[in-house]
Amino acid sequence: MALISVVIPVLNEEGCLEALFDRLSAIDTADGDTYEYIFIDDGSTDDSRKIILSLADRHDSVKYILLSRNFGHEAATTAGLEHASGDAVVIIDADLQDPPEVIPKLVARWKDGIEIVYARRLTRKGEPLLKRISSWLFYRMIRRLSAVDIPVDTGDFRLIDKCVVEAFKKCREQSRFVRGLIAWTGFKQSAVEYDRDERYAGQTKYNFINLMKLALDVLIGFSNVPLRIGIVLGLLLCVISFLVTLIIAARVIFTDAQISGLAMLITWTHFLVGVQFLILGLVGEYVGRIFRQVQNRPLYITSQKSKGL
Repeated sequence: MALISVVIPVLNEEGCLEALFDRLSAIDTADGDTYEYIFIDDGSTDDSRKIILSLADRHDSVKYILLSRNFGHEAATTAGLEHASGDAVVIIDADLQDPPEVIPKLVARWKDGIEIVYARRLTRKGEPLLKRISSWLFYRMIRRLSAVDIPVDTGDFRLIDKCVVEAFKKCREQSRFVRGLIAWTGFKQSAVEYDRDERYAGQTKYNFINLMKLALDVLIGFSNVPLRIGIVLGLLLCVISFLVTLIIAARVIFTDAQISGLAMLITWTHFLVGVQFLILGLVGEYVGRIFRQVQNRPLYITSQKSKGL
C-alpha cells in the first residue's frame, strides 16, 4: 500500500474542476493505495478558488494551496511538489486532456521499480494543426539542443518517486522547466503511452508564443547552444570576409571590373551590426537570468493553504 499525491496546478479552470475530481475519485484503489489531491490555484480570476475550497470542505482527500498571484504554471507545479507527502507524486493538468484513468498504469510501472514514469502522447485530439505542428517541433528541438535527455511528446503528466521529489526540491532556479528538471535528476525513466483527449472546458494557456517562450527557457536553462551560436557566427563571418576580400582583390587585379566600395561597406556594416545585436541579445538574456537568480526571491508566495501542508 502506498500514498499517492496528485498535484494539480490550476489557472481559470472553473469548468473542469468538478468533473476532474469525479474522475480522480473514481480511480481503482483495489490494491489498497490511498490518494491525496493537492490543487494549486495560480491566481485564478474566475470561480476556480471557490470550487477548490468547496471540494476541500466536502472531501478530506482534497488539499489546496492558494498562491498570492499568478506565478506561472512551472512555479505552481513546484509548489505542489514541495508540499506533497506521498510515496509517489503524480502531476496532472486540470483541463482533463490527460485522462486520470491512466494514473493506475503509472502507479503499476512505478511499483515495478521505475522512479520516473512519464505519459507519452500517441494522439492529440481536438487540437488545431498549427498547435500540433508547433508542439511536434518544440519537443524535438529541445531534445536536439538540450544537454538533458528530455523525452519527446510528453508534458508534465507523469509520476515521480519520492526520492525524485527530494532531488527536485534542491533545484532553485527562477526560470523553471519542471519536466526538464525532473529528467535532469537522472533516475530510471520509462513511458506509458496514451491518447490525449480534447480539453473538457475553457481555453488553453499554451499558444504558439507561450511555447516559444518555454522553448527559450529550455535552451538557456539546459544548454549552452545560444552562446556557442556567437562563436560559430563569428568564425563564419571571418571566413566569409576573407573569401570576399580575396575575390574583390582578384577581380581588381586580373579584370577591368569596377567594384563599388561604398555599397560593399554599407552591406557588410548592416550585416555585422545585426549579428552584434543578436549576440548582445543572447548575452543579455543570460545576464538577466543571472540577475533574477541573484535576487533570490521566492519561487512563489502562498496566501492560504490547507492545514497540514
